[in-house]
Amino acid sequence: MKFSELNTPAYIVDEAAIRRNLEILKQVQEETGSKILLAEKAFSMYRIYPLVAEYLAGTTASGIYEARLSAEEFHTEKAVSEDERRTLENHVFEPAYKTDEMHRLCEICTHIYFNSIAQLELHRPVWEPYQKAGRLKVALRINPELSTQEGHAIYDPCAPGSRLGIRKADFPEKLPEGVSGLHFHTLCEQGVGPLIETFRAVEERFGEYLTEISWINLGGGHHITVDGYDVDRLKDFLREIRDRYGFEIYLEPGEAVAIRAGTLITTVLDVVSTEDMPTLILDASAACHMPDVLEMPYTPPLEGAVPYQELKDSEPDGMEGWIRVRLAARTCLAGDVIGIYGMRGVPKVGDILTFGDMAIYSMVKNNTFNGMALPDIVLKREGGTEKTDEAEYELVRRFGYSDFKNRLS
Repeated sequence: MKFSELNTPAYIVDEAAIRRNLEILKQVQEETGSKILLAEKAFSMYRIYPLVAEYLAGTTASGIYEARLSAEEFHTEKAVSEDERRTLENHVFEPAYKTDEMHRLCEICTHIYFNSIAQLELHRPVWEPYQKAGRLKVALRINPELSTQEGHAIYDPCAPGSRLGIRKADFPEKLPEGVSGLHFHTLCEQGVGPLIETFRAVEERFGEYLTEISWINLGGGHHITVDGYDVDRLKDFLREIRDRYGFEIYLEPGEAVAIRAGTLITTVLDVVSTEDMPTLILDASAACHMPDVLEMPYTPPLEGAVPYQELKDSEPDGMEGWIRVRLAARTCLAGDVIGIYGMRGVPKVGDILTFGDMAIYSMVKNNTFNGMALPDIVLKREGGTEKTDEAEYELVRRFGYSDFKNRLS
């Protein structure tokens, strides 16, 4: 397809941008001996899993469906046998596992993480034979009890009262039999400094176990592919702890794989006059199509516009000619507002607007509230220029009424 043939709303994922991110992650792996996994909870567009599999060591899942998706789809195009597919690692962590799912997880996963000693022992009769046969590695998730972020409590697994990870006070004196790894996750969209700070806390609280394990997972939230991230410092740190402890190191970023690699196009359906500013009604929704806008919250980038508060803070004396415009959805939720932007003029009905950074935490979290249709999923193939008919766009998936109905009863 050509850009002019696309429907709205639609997520467009840029294959070339994904590859650029992957090149950076591959370099980190090669220069440090560490392994990087795709965290599927952030980005699960399995149409391009074969591309990602060319660069990364595997995936990490947050439940059995993601684990199954990885087992079925995360392999290079060259993989033709089950054995070749299993060379790519399939990790899974859940705060608690259902007993009827454990057998399947042990069959398809290479690494399983447990959130408590009780869960580890409850499922031991199932996982232990796989572990003893060398088909499965087992780890415990720990809680370093160090928060490295402010303002995003919903994403802070080390906040007081967190259910995620075992605190030192609840950790056994000896590693349980069969456990060969540890896992922690604390970061959210952060640089290497907070990772190093967190690892120092791990050394302080759990240092006695670091010489007993053969592998460690440093979690996700690493913005390795974002401009300004100190990649060289990350490499130095990974080499330092590898040389000190001798264990295998994993990182599991999700955003770093697909950040700045996706857009969401939407059409202006109406312009409503309100007492304070014009409000555009779009065929895209924050609540349905970009839930993080309301959960974080944040104002997503919009081509040709600037989030109004950002504009006001940076150019308080240069705002002449800018107009405040509110962008909202056509749902009945009064708060389904994407943001307030500074624009040079008010868009017209029928205009197409483009939101940036919409590959991550969008497709994996969207919903059909109010009977809203899910956006098309489109892959912009490598080559060509964005938004021109020189580029090639592949319509990966179009959703319809049956997708809405089949979720209901």
